[in-house]
Amino acid sequence: MKNAKAPSFTQALESALAHCSSVLQGEFVMLNALLDRVLAEDIIVTKNLPSFNNSAMDGFAFRFDERGRTLKIRKSIYAGEKPDAVLNTNECYKIMTGAQVPEDADTIVPIEQCSDVTETEVNIPADIKKVNAFRVKGEEQKAGNVLFQKGERITPAHIALLSAQGIVSAKVYRPLRIAILSTGDEIKEPWESATEDEIYNANASALTALMAHYGFQAVYAGAIPDSPDKTVAFIKSLKACYDVIVTTGGISMGDHDFTGKAFVDNGLEVLFHGINVKPGHPTMMGIMDNTFVMAMPGNPLAAMVNFMLLSLPVLFKLQGSSRIHHDFIYTQNAQTFGMRPGRTNIVLGNVTEGIFHVTRNNKYGSGMMTPIVESNAVALFREDVSAVESGDMIKVILFNNIPQAENAGWMNS
Repeated sequence: MKNAKAPSFTQALESALAHCSSVLQGEFVMLNALLDRVLAEDIIVTKNLPSFNNSAMDGFAFRFDERGRTLKIRKSIYAGEKPDAVLNTNECYKIMTGAQVPEDADTIVPIEQCSDVTETEVNIPADIKKVNAFRVKGEEQKAGNVLFQKGERITPAHIALLSAQGIVSAKVYRPLRIAILSTGDEIKEPWESATEDEIYNANASALTALMAHYGFQAVYAGAIPDSPDKTVAFIKSLKACYDVIVTTGGISMGDHDFTGKAFVDNGLEVLFHGINVKPGHPTMMGIMDNTFVMAMPGNPLAAMVNFMLLSLPVLFKLQGSSRIHHDFIYTQNAQTFGMRPGRTNIVLGNVTEGIFHVTRNNKYGSGMMTPIVESNAVALFREDVSAVESGDMIKVILFNNIPQAENAGWMNS
């Protein structure tokens, strides 16, 4: 079941993405529940934005060719009014921010830029530009434009524009059904009592929270007992209920690490079992009927960073999102640190004021959790890299990054 030579991290990611596709049905969801959902169809602009010519600030609206003159204030226009065009020669309107501009005015000058302002007259400066502070009907969005494309993930900014269009619901893909499983009889849940010989289950809560942060809702389906037969039966009972099953632990070389075989016994087509990466070598992915399986390492640090870097892009693609890849920033490395070449190295760090500070001089174990709390970024280095010097510019992925449509190459060479 294991490959003679483990694939590289890049090969594993490419394989997973090549073998997953979204077949989710669409459903209409109300505006207040759209956050983090993925559009299942294009949204078309039905109302020009803005829907009428209006003023960007408090000031005076006038004909541009009458600039540099003292104009009579014909009337005041307030937001919400539908004014008629009534200007005569050498006249202007006093106008408020957001108020509709009549057809006989084409330029706005702010009050503070005018001189000799009285209740009835104002001196318009001569150096004003035409259509200054003049918001043209449809300049932001025109009716008939594509406002949002199928595959976009809804953010608060999307909701603002949908609201501005009077759109109260949109068709989005139904959420992925995701189950999280843990392995090991020594595992105790946080609400249970644990002896010194037992371990609290941190992975399930960590991965549930990580997925929720990126808009996915997962169900914790429990721990798999250390019994091959029970494991096979347990997985069989779940595979028809979920689009994705995520496990942690149980796929290494130990005598009790039989979770991988249990998946195979349930029809799993293994894409890879083991990756040439540190941390996170014991990682497996595959397809079991209509369910995508993501078997993460049991060590907490390895489980979290590999899930973020490897599993999240797959989840975004399965969810129908057009943005699936992690974005990166360039930052300067603060201190020299080393790593063992011959594998992809995942390195935690903290970016402060544009400088990358490696976590604990890159000396921590994959079973730890505190280094993740101490970090806000991660960097990946190719197999031939053995050291990063102080002052080097490197690519890093921030933990709170927004997925992008294209993979711009976020691994360091």
